[in-house]
Formats: sequence, structure tokens, C-alpha cells
Amino acid sequence: MMRTFDLLVVGDANPDVVIGPLHGPLEFGQREQLVERAGLVLGGSAAIMACGAARLGLRVAFAGRVGDDPAGAFVREALAGRGVDVGFLVTDPVLPTPLTTVVTAGDGDRAVLTAPGCLTATGPEDVPADLIAASRHVHAASFFLMPRLARSLASVFGRAREAGATTSLDTNDDPAGRWDRELLDPVMKFTDFLLPNAAEARALAGERDLLRAATVLAGRGPAVVVKDGADGALACAGGLLSRAPAASVEPVDTVGAGDSFDAGFVAAILRGLDLRGALAVAAACGSLSTRASGGTAAQPTWDEARAAAGAHSADVPAGPDNPATPDTPNSPDHPDHPNSSNSPAEKGISSSPSTRDTRSRS
Repeated sequence: MMRTFDLLVVGDANPDVVIGPLHGPLEFGQREQLVERAGLVLGGSAAIMACGAARLGLRVAFAGRVGDDPAGAFVREALAGRGVDVGFLVTDPVLPTPLTTVVTAGDGDRAVLTAPGCLTATGPEDVPADLIAASRHVHAASFFLMPRLARSLASVFGRAREAGATTSLDTNDDPAGRWDRELLDPVMKFTDFLLPNAAEARALAGERDLLRAATVLAGRGPAVVVKDGADGALACAGGLLSRAPAASVEPVDTVGAGDSFDAGFVAAILRGLDLRGALAVAAACGSLSTRASGGTAAQPTWDEARAAAGAHSADVPAGPDNPATPDTPNSPDHPDHPNSSNSPAEKGISSSPSTRDTRSRS
């Protein structure tokens, strides 16, 4: 079945104030500290992932919430300007848009301060059933920042599976440090790909050894794909382990690198690469995204990502059992794909107005 969207991304979107690098500790007592640079950029794990996937040529829709405020308008414009469909992005009539400040350090580490705003109100009603049915893949991010959605994400992913879509989840950090298995395990049953970073994988599994953590998480259902910074990435699925190196770049800013990794992985899977090839493309996307400040400024194109991944990103053979190969219109490489210059966008599902809000809901 031909679908309107390759990818539906569900989750957080907010402005990021990225400032740094800070050489030394953050000082209180009304001390003023000078840093080299600062910028107002699009943030939110889900939003950065959506932009990265659109940059890679996928047809992307976004489901989530922003406030009825200038920050929300900034987010909506930034997403749309990068090719993401924001017709299903809800405008919350009461709560504000989330805001994040990222303080980077000279060693590449960072501190993240977030005011969640309307993230706490995001729920399953913000992910319409017809939008799920119109999408080939559903990705969710920032699981622990959206408690209402987290409690119902299993049903969202279940509907996606019933509609023939694949699913992926990047939990991101848990600010409470609980890593609640009772909340997460029901979702894992409907998750095809779990995409944590190394620290998150260890916390989710309760294991200090990374390989052991990946194995434990894979035993709960999904294929596990772990981002490991400068050491590249690893994947554990079906009892097999794959690794991919990071691309060689001089990093400027690592904010959003993991989200660009997620975009590369999903794009590669939907284009027909096997797990090893998708891992290599994902690692390349994460590395290349660090070439400029902010999460979206240096996200690569598909050709750039494949070139950086090199021989590690071999395609799987084309065939009727592989619906994402260039032989089918579902692939962004096919001339009839809506993102191809030879084809108009497919009609078949109508986005709600860009100012869609919750006022009319009971």
C-alpha cells in the first residue's frame, strides 16, 4: 500500500538556547561568565530527528504539542522550513511551549535544563489514527518527558503495527532517574528498534557492561541499536552483534547528534539497507551533524551520509519481500516517490490546519 508519509515522528519540539563552551564549572552567586558563542535553534529530540529524516529525503509528519506563544510559532516555522509536515502539530491553548537551555563544556559534554511546558499534556489524542495508518514507520522520542503519552504509547505503536508500519523508540534521558520498567516494558513489545545511547542503554538494562546491556534489552523484544559517541555504534538483534565506526569529523557541537543518528538509521531501513548497513549510515549521520552549532544545521543529505558510511553500508538485495528497495514507489529513490523531483506529492490524507488546538476536544 502506498502511504502518504514515510515517517511519523511523535514527541517533543522546542527552542534550544545553546551556549558555550564553558571552560570550568557553572558558577552561581550572580557571577557572569563569558563563552565563545550562543544560538537560538530548533530543539527537542523528536524535532531534530524529524528534520534529519526530511533532509535525508523522507516524507515526514510530526505529531506533538507547542504552546500558543512566540516559541511555538518559532518551532512550527523551523520544522516546516526543513520540510516536515506540521499539519498535525497541536497548539495547546493553555500550557506554554517547552524551552531548553544547553550549556556545552570544552570536553564535548553538556548540561541540559528543560522547562517541560505542554509536554506533560501530550497524549494519545495528539496522534490521530488516520495519520498512523498513512505512515510507513512511527518513531517516538523523549519517552520520560511525556508521562501521558508514555502510558499510552503501547497502544499507539500497536495501531502502527496493525497498519503494517514499523516502529522505533528513543527514550532519551529520564530526569527522575527511575527508568521505570513497568512503564516501558509494554511499549517494548510493540517496538521494532530501540535507539538509546550508551548511558541510557546501561540505565535501561541495569547493567554496567554495554554489550551485556544491549543483549538484555534485545531480550525484551526489539532490535537494540546503541549510540556510543566517538566509538561509533553497535546493534544487537537475533543474537547477533554488529558494529559501525563513527565518521571522522572535527566536532563543533554534539547537540542533537543522537537524534540525527536516529534519522539516519530509520531512513536507511526504509530505503532497504540491512541492519549492518543502516548502522553504518546512522553512525555517519550522527558524526556529520556535529560539524556546526545546533542540532539541525549540519545534518547530511542521503548522498553525504552514504559517502561517509562507505563500504559499511551495503544494500540488501531488491525483491518483493523488501518494500523499501528502489524498485518500489515507497522508496525515496524511486522516481514516483513524492520527494523525487519527478513526482508530485501524493494526496490521500488531509492535514489539520497548522493552528490545530485542543479547544474543540471533549
